[in-house]
Amino acid sequence: MKADPRKNLNDYARYSSMAFQMLAIILSGVFAGFKLDQWLDTKPILTVILSIASVALSIYFVTRDLLRR
Repeated sequence: MKADPRKNLNDYARYSSMAFQMLAIILSGVFAGFKLDQWLDTKPILTVILSIASVALSIYFVTRDLLRR
């Protein structure tokens, strides 16, 4: 019994979009933290905090998407 190629393609697109969503959230958090550190002269504190928060936020969104479908 063969797997449906359309289902495989849909799964590939779904998980690829989740990866790009995670990447965008994490890079946005790191960039925002870096710029805030430059502006407020609080070198690496806000970059670290926003990096960790963006990783947690991206995991939340991916988990929510996986449980929804």
